[in-house]
Amino acid sequence: MSAIPAKHLNIAAIGDEDLINGLRLTGVSRYYVIKENHGAREDVRRALSELIDEPNIGVVMILEDYVKYVEDLLARVREGRKMTPVIIEVPPKFGTKYKDVVGHYKKFIRESIGFDIEI
Repeated sequence: MSAIPAKHLNIAAIGDEDLINGLRLTGVSRYYVIKENHGAREDVRRALSELIDEPNIGVVMILEDYVKYVEDLLARVREGRKMTPVIIEVPPKFGTKYKDVVGHYKKFIRESIGFDIEI
């Protein structure tokens, strides 16, 4: 099976209603709205599992608050060293849990592509 050209890969999102509505305005058409209830963990896991298996998904944006539900799936993707999907944590509207946001994203980029990027 040949690789899909990057320009044909889609961006997907997993988040609450506020995040998804904002991303839909930017053109994201593949998304999962997660309702905060007793089934949120299973909903997030199901959504990410589906997106990981889709060959035309290049980037998955996931609300930072939901990462705790899928740490094992994220580790599997990152250890697999596949180029796609790239999974990016998006901070919630009230702020991130990371004290050093710049450091966090620099580490993420270094782990994803193997070197630092300075702007």
